[in-house]
Amino acid sequence: MTSVEEAYRRCEEITRSEARNFFYGIRLLPAPKRSALCALYALARRIDDIGDGDLSGVDKAVALTKVRHSVHEMDSSSDPVLVAVSDTARRYPVPLEAFDELLDGVGMDLMGVSYTDFEELVLYCRRVAGTVGRLCLGVFGSDAEPRASLYADQLGIALQQTNILRDVREDLLHGRVYLPKDELDRFGVTLRLDDYGSLDDPDGRLAAMLRAFASRARDWYSLGNRLLPHLDRRSAACCQAMAGIYSHLLDVIEEDPTTVYDRRLSLGSGQKVRVAVSALAGRR
Repeated sequence: MTSVEEAYRRCEEITRSEARNFFYGIRLLPAPKRSALCALYALARRIDDIGDGDLSGVDKAVALTKVRHSVHEMDSSSDPVLVAVSDTARRYPVPLEAFDELLDGVGMDLMGVSYTDFEELVLYCRRVAGTVGRLCLGVFGSDAEPRASLYADQLGIALQQTNILRDVREDLLHGRVYLPKDELDRFGVTLRLDDYGSLDDPDGRLAAMLRAFASRARDWYSLGNRLLPHLDRRSAACCQAMAGIYSHLLDVIEEDPTTVYDRRLSLGSGQKVRVAVSALAGRR
């Protein structure tokens, strides 16, 4: 039988290894909240890995269904991740139903990724990332602001829009196009690779579209950042550090969209540390 302490240690190992951006923020939390957030991340990562894995679509659907059942029965589980999440849910008002939404969102990827318009894309972003924002808020806690959950949701959606921009080329290689079809049509863009394996943009239309997409994502950060004044100092620093790293990525893409044409953009560890330190000091 897995002890609760062992379960949390395993979740922290997963988070330290896999959450290359989020862990810089998570480590700013006091130990109990840090452990709780690592537990939630580990389960969310398990779900996400199924969607991004090499299984067939049918096998992925079966795997997601198994995870859904395991989440509903986690109190009797000996799985370390589920043991830690179950304990977290006893200690904090975590909306566990958000995991069902997350599973629904990852399930959308199995049906062939194409979105007619931004409204459809927002639904996807809310399910795969807004849920994570709301789960984190359950651990952070907030003051009496009734819209705190909305702000957390909006911040998650902002981060997911940044992911979409960062991963345009990688997603295309896997047959996924998250950029809305009506916007591709409006900018006259056909997503494809050139002879060198980079995103093809002979007339600058893709760059213009990505810059416009980034500008809209910036508005969503403004909406989500309204959460920060309603958190305690350490939780606000954690949230600000996680969002800050993605916001810096968005800055780079907005300034020069071609940075994502031939590679997966990322910040260096030194840059991430500076963002985390600034967040702890209360600077945006």
